[in-house]
Amino acid sequence: MKKSIRLCLITAAVMIFSSVAVPAGYSYDSYSWYFCQRVEHQRPSSPSEASFFSKYDAHYLGPDEKVVYLTFDVGYENGNVEKAANILRKQNVTAAFFTLPHFLKKNQELVKRLKDDGNLICNHTYSHKDMSKYTSFEEFEAELVKNEKLYYDLYGCEMSKFYRPPEGKFSEANLAWAQKMDYTTIFWSVAYADWDEKCQPDPRKAFEKLKKRTHNGAVILLHPTSSTNAAILEEYILYLKDNGYRFGSVSELCQANSGAGAIIPSNGKIMCKNSEAKKK
Repeated sequence: MKKSIRLCLITAAVMIFSSVAVPAGYSYDSYSWYFCQRVEHQRPSSPSEASFFSKYDAHYLGPDEKVVYLTFDVGYENGNVEKAANILRKQNVTAAFFTLPHFLKKNQELVKRLKDDGNLICNHTYSHKDMSKYTSFEEFEAELVKNEKLYYDLYGCEMSKFYRPPEGKFSEANLAWAQKMDYTTIFWSVAYADWDEKCQPDPRKAFEKLKKRTHNGAVILLHPTSSTNAAILEEYILYLKDNGYRFGSVSELCQANSGAGAIIPSNGKIMCKNSEAKKK
């Protein structure tokens, strides 16, 4: 579940792992997501590859106002995910959970509870592979469809159409393909090294780090398996509330970043009008 989080210490921050032919006007170059992290509540500057995000309904940042978007990446349960669910329910806050098959299969009562509490159950792929290595739409599509089919078979309803690339690895083709499948791709603008269960950060230091990194429109990525997050999540939520932040849904991001150029269909999945890459 490790995510590649890179401080913006140099201007050339894009990491290219591979390059193949460029069909249909978009690139297969492989990128590893990073964000130019700032402190004292400043919004991060845009990474260079984010310049084409708007074409493909991909987002990592909301509007410059007092709103944050809470997201979790979850592949399994170790007791801490339920603790996070208890805190969210107590504080009347909802989040987007980007899920993997093991979690969906082994924790059905917890998944039902998360959904019933108003949280979004979203797609983190079936195999948690480097999706940027796929050069075929059919292979890429299968990773998302297999996970959403599993969710439908287990729970009798459709998975929310939001996608997060494993480890933040992606290509422009990936974003175009996700959009072709009516998915919104969600990256993040606030995170910290919380994913290693065997090397958990000190809760006080982690809390202070999150406070300093929080900014208007932040898309916050946390791992709910983290014991540190279990210890500080409620305090962090209370901090956000006390400082005037509203908890937004990732469903708002396309609309917020597009102004009037967005529509909300009956399934609640926001799609941009006039998208240059739709159904490419």
